[in-house]
Amino acid sequence: MRKLGLIAGGGSLPVEIAEHCERSGRPLFVVRLKGFAGGELAPYAGAEVGIAELGKCFKALKRAGCEAVCLAGNVSRPDFAALIPDLRGLTALPAAIAAARKGDDALLRFLVGEFEKEGFAVEGAHEVMDDLGLPPGPLGRCSPPDAAGPDVVRALEVARAIGRLDIGQGAVVCDGLVLAVEAQEGTDAMLARVAELPEAIRGRPGAARGVLAKAPKPIQETRVDMPTIGLATVQAVARAGLAGIVGEAGRLLVLDREAVTALADELGVFILGVEPEQP
Repeated sequence: MRKLGLIAGGGSLPVEIAEHCERSGRPLFVVRLKGFAGGELAPYAGAEVGIAELGKCFKALKRAGCEAVCLAGNVSRPDFAALIPDLRGLTALPAAIAAARKGDDALLRFLVGEFEKEGFAVEGAHEVMDDLGLPPGPLGRCSPPDAAGPDVVRALEVARAIGRLDIGQGAVVCDGLVLAVEAQEGTDAMLARVAELPEAIRGRPGAARGVLAKAPKPIQETRVDMPTIGLATVQAVARAGLAGIVGEAGRLLVLDREAVTALADELGVFILGVEPEQP
């Protein structure tokens, strides 16, 4: 097994990957991004690096003998004027700013290219942990009722459409009506907006209706930015009165799958994996 350099942002995904490597015996080195990575990663061998310190990052990875890297976790778009880059970061900064002007996906593709230029193989979180992806069919005991079928189809259509426009990854549909689409605010904030809508156009706890769909953008660099759901997503879906969640099988990450499945079963929320859209 080639040694993995985990470039860790915030959230639970980097922790899950680190724990998986520990269980499976895969050699690991963790680059903790300042201001983003959580304290749970402190016990692992690694280094703390600023997001513009590319030279420091590359040197640390090479000294540690890493052959592959995985970029995982939440990192907000930087204020480029406030960054303090090292020399390698300064060299890359103009191209990074130019890529960022084209959108978040272009910026991520640029960063992947910088690691590949340094000789590192880039692995997606779903490649490091092959059980992270949503499987086909229902996850857990809850299946979508027949009445939810049209909303499942419509919500995925809308999520894919906004993805083609590089807007976001998620959409909420209830009885054919588009209640919300996700932009920069993220899934949790979008679902909080849905929960504030009149109950006449959405479901409610005990009488759930409507579906959240998440799908990757066609241009998306899925090795570093796959759509994700976790415990907070399931809770927010239930609070918004929605019946369930749908995503493309293998192209939606389910964090803490066992706990997510148990919570969805408890709350009566279905989670459904469907075949990915054919190009």
